[in-house]
Amino acid sequence: MSNLTREDILKLAQLARLELTEDEIAEYSSELSEILQYVEMLQAVDVGDLKPTNQVTGLTNITRDDVIKDYGYAIDDLRKNLPDQYEGQIKVKRMIG
Repeated sequence: MSNLTREDILKLAQLARLELTEDEIAEYSSELSEILQYVEMLQAVDVGDLKPTNQVTGLTNITRDDVIKDYGYAIDDLRKNLPDQYEGQIKVKRMIG
């Protein structure tokens, strides 16, 4: 199926909701056929002995435990600095555009 016909291109164009000129149909037929030939060539490569690769740099995730730090401030003391609050939450102006 590496060579696409005119009908194949028209069907693809219809599915993609594209209107193609006759020149574009010929051009895409050639280009898509070449792409399909390349994919067929890649599918023919034997990769049975290869392990899947999902990371190539050798790095691993470095994470740390979350640690709660006490800076010596009470929450109620910090809330005194707020311009406005409602039921213990910071009240801000509406930000929907």
